[in-house]
Amino acid sequence: MAIAEETPLLTGTYIHTSHTQVYDRFTSGEKRLILTLVSCCALIPAFIHGALIPSIPQVSYDLSTTPEVTSLTISTSHIGTALGSMFMATYSRYYGRRPIYLVGLPFFCLGSYQMAKARSIYQFVAWNFVQNVGISGGISLGAGTIGDIFKLEDRGFAMGLFYGASLLGLAIAPVIGGFATHYTSWRTIHWASFIYGLIVLILIALRLPETSHPGTLGVEKADNQEQHAQADGVSRQRQKRRWVWLNPFSCLGLLRSPNLMLVALADTSVLLMDFVLSVPLRNTIGAKYGITNEALIGAILIPCGVGNTVGALLAGYISDRIIITYRAKRGGEWYPEDRLRGTLFSAATLVPLAVLFTGLTVEYVPGRTGLLLCLVWLFMNGVGIRLVLSPSEAYNVDVVHARSSEIIAASTATRTLLVSILVPGILPSIDHFGIVVTNMAAALIVWAGLGLLMVTIRYGKQLRSWMDVGFSTVEDN
Repeated sequence: MAIAEETPLLTGTYIHTSHTQVYDRFTSGEKRLILTLVSCCALIPAFIHGALIPSIPQVSYDLSTTPEVTSLTISTSHIGTALGSMFMATYSRYYGRRPIYLVGLPFFCLGSYQMAKARSIYQFVAWNFVQNVGISGGISLGAGTIGDIFKLEDRGFAMGLFYGASLLGLAIAPVIGGFATHYTSWRTIHWASFIYGLIVLILIALRLPETSHPGTLGVEKADNQEQHAQADGVSRQRQKRRWVWLNPFSCLGLLRSPNLMLVALADTSVLLMDFVLSVPLRNTIGAKYGITNEALIGAILIPCGVGNTVGALLAGYISDRIIITYRAKRGGEWYPEDRLRGTLFSAATLVPLAVLFTGLTVEYVPGRTGLLLCLVWLFMNGVGIRLVLSPSEAYNVDVVHARSSEIIAASTATRTLLVSILVPGILPSIDHFGIVVTNMAAALIVWAGLGLLMVTIRYGKQLRSWMDVGFSTVEDN
């Protein structure tokens, strides 16, 4: 899908400044190719997580352990994703996007290969950690790459395409994982992941250019300082470039800013709903409507994945229109929090009501009608979640443009940590309080997140001035 290169900011007039020329380094065709490549990488994490869930019973049987122990793999994968994402985002600002892709993908391939050959649960969990570390940069590096090549008023739409494509992994993973597990073996999933990762690695090596803005990388600045020192007569021999140790947790410092932290917490409240519906799936929708086949259990999640993809495509377009419209109303003044206005409807209605309606349907509506309604609510939840998360992530890239990969990594790590803490309580809550009460409490959490978004929109300028972590301006965005 073509990306508009000359979107008007104000009534039909595009303001072309010297800064915006940095986005003209790549042609429209090159931008589409780059977007495709980074989306292929970002598709993998969602696929790996989604395909794992239907295979847990068979993995447990083959490796002589219990499903509860195998489920720990989900937690270790989240930890690997969080740590790896922060590491890769931090180093991408120093060395560039392309080298970090080329370092991470071989680890993903190695982890997938070893998981396919695992003979114990310890090997399975350990190599799953390596696998997730290797591909953990898929989202943060991809979002940073999009921030590198697309202008402010085109960025939301490009981010929507990116997340829409990457979330195809979420749509297809459960059914592929379920069918592979039921009709062949769970090992097939990891052999396929190894082959796919190898193909993507080759394509990245051959076709992905470095997209970071010239002169912004840490390694470039270090070289310039050395050249200036030599020009000034400093007598020292130029040394070979050495590995520079950086603190991967430094990106978490961006969340000292209240607006960035509030958005991260609001996103967590919404993302949690995916797990509220998917983790107990076998015990709720599966048990209510007599579905035990792993392939069919995985297929139930297809509407949610399709909804995520549709929502991501809609969200990017909507958030760009909002930025352009409100900027025109303000006479050209850019107010970054305008992009978040596109999240309010979904956070108020689609996401919480989908979760609430699912609980009520499972509890009170039997038979085929109940199952069909649950599929509708899953689709509605998927659309709603991306209509919140995609504009939020585009907002993060907008306001901390120079550290775009790092803020995405910090936000992702925060969401992952909080979700990992909350998810283990879902099944016990359903067992103790029932699905209606549990899902009602989940809906209340989303409405609390809605309040955080509204505060951020209303007081965005004050919050940014309270703790300035290097916010971007319209001149350098």
